[in-house]
Amino acid sequence: MIAPQGRGIAGPDTYDPGRSGVPTFRILHVSTGNVCRSPITERLTRHALSDRLGDPLTGGLVVESAGTWGHEGAPMEAHAATVLADLGADPDGFIGRELLDEHVIRADLVLTATRDHRAQVISMGHSAGLRTFTLKEFTRLVRAIDHATLPDPEQAGGVVDRARALVQAAAALRGWLLAPNAEADEVHDPYGAPITFFRSIGDEINQALDPVVTALTGVPTRA
Repeated sequence: MIAPQGRGIAGPDTYDPGRSGVPTFRILHVSTGNVCRSPITERLTRHALSDRLGDPLTGGLVVESAGTWGHEGAPMEAHAATVLADLGADPDGFIGRELLDEHVIRADLVLTATRDHRAQVISMGHSAGLRTFTLKEFTRLVRAIDHATLPDPEQAGGVVDRARALVQAAAALRGWLLAPNAEADEVHDPYGAPITFFRSIGDEINQALDPVVTALTGVPTRA
């Protein structure tokens, strides 16, 4: 299936896993409207992967987003686009969409803004429980994983095998490494808020993504 324009690492003319036969690992970011939090998270993830890998598509990583009450066809909120640009990421060409079964089925890792979003994704079925986390929950679990136990991204299987192993390790830790409080796993909705709140949410997401991208790629943040 060809990734819709504005989604994934590349446009439809350059990405077709069915035709190329290249193994892929799909990361799906989920929020409510798919116009604020999940677009920010999607584009920051893509930016960070590009910074670490140069061309994430070569490694087989595909990043998408959707909303549980997604504004199908809508652009991201203007403040969200401003925050992305301020953080060096590209907001252009984004198109909102509603979360569908096919998105969950194809995803190898689902990262949600809140616990409610996580519960909604898991309730859709498709054996999503072991690969669905809130973003901050996944960050907490990833920090506890010894990267030396993960496959070397330079070996056969590359970043895709490493990413799959990371998700399995995080799922195994979930019952043992609990959040200190309910709010610890939440990214609050900035919809309708002033740009200052959007910026705080953007920084919050960016900080949560950094250890995740490092663990996925084996490449630390550039100094």
